[in-house]
Amino acid sequence: MSSDLVVVLTALNLEYEAVRARLRNPRVHRHQAGTRFEVGRIGQDGCRIALGLVGKGNHPAAVLAERAMAEFSPAAVLFTGVAGALWPSIQLGDVVVATQVYAYHGATSEDDGLKARPRAWEIPHHAAQIALHIARSNDWADGLADGVVPRIHFGPIAAGEVVQDSAVSDQARWVRQHYNDALAIEMEGAGVAQAGHLNRATPVVVVRGISDRADGTKTVTDGVHWQPRAAAHAAAFTVALAQELADEGTDNQSTTGQMGGRARMEATTTNMATGNARVGIQAGQIRGNAVVGLAPEQPGDLAAAITELRGLVEQARRDGRLDDATTAAAEAELNTADDCIDDGAVRNRNSLLVALKRLLGLVTDVAELATRLPAVIGAVRDLT
Repeated sequence: MSSDLVVVLTALNLEYEAVRARLRNPRVHRHQAGTRFEVGRIGQDGCRIALGLVGKGNHPAAVLAERAMAEFSPAAVLFTGVAGALWPSIQLGDVVVATQVYAYHGATSEDDGLKARPRAWEIPHHAAQIALHIARSNDWADGLADGVVPRIHFGPIAAGEVVQDSAVSDQARWVRQHYNDALAIEMEGAGVAQAGHLNRATPVVVVRGISDRADGTKTVTDGVHWQPRAAAHAAAFTVALAQELADEGTDNQSTTGQMGGRARMEATTTNMATGNARVGIQAGQIRGNAVVGLAPEQPGDLAAAITELRGLVEQARRDGRLDDATTAAAEAELNTADDCIDDGAVRNRNSLLVALKRLLGLVTDVAELATRLPAVIGAVRDLT
């Protein structure tokens, strides 16, 4: 994981520009599939930001968020931009941090109406704590062109596939009926949240500036330039959050303590193994890099490592530690990994990383696999 780099994604170009304006010396980073990111730094010595434009909609947001995670292995992924308010207490220009994201288009149509089948993803606890900490001060708003300090709200956000600009349409009433605690509505958050769910080690946070009220007045508010103002507010909070998340990632690698603290805690370490579990390493404190288990350095070794992982998956199935469905999903990811290696050479590093990360999410409760896979993933990341 790149603890000093945070991915920030936007849907609209004006949202992108609001973040880019806060970066020093952004430079183009080209993904092999054609996606362009710009990587710059916050101020003189702040964390690095990999900035990307995904376009409108949950589906492209999910694909490019997954791509960014595989490409950069970031400390976090933040999605920022504008949204419509659903509560009258939320003012234009306010900022909403999503405590959970609803994919509100999940439903079933029956004779007596449309029944919600909601999916929701919560903000990671540690990220929520950092966002709340930032919101308690006004420092994050320093330098805003309009000179205001927007209010920060924490609550659910609804994400769908249409622009909602009515308070009385059938869809508007349906959203308020089934998701009546949602503070804002937009079109990309669910896709990014789903990508984060598939990459368990990468926290995802959605930050939105309120540019309209989703009530039929969008043309008016856009006409008086609330979109760029709201985007700038959201960008300011997002950049402050990115820095704190990166700082926490660095602290976690070098120290043990509370957020922002530098105090070290000495600890004794006791490892216990039962059943088929094995103790791989026991240490009180480790400084610098440590590799546990298999650490292949050559592509040929990676092929052997995948073969070994396949054997461990099959053994876990025979032992009853993996059910048939999970085993089938794990084997599918191993097949994808095999396809990325041809005659000992890695043909698609990013796809190989994604397959191995998904495999880790499937088998995290199997001790041998949970300790073996991070070393293999690390070896793939080190390939040039």
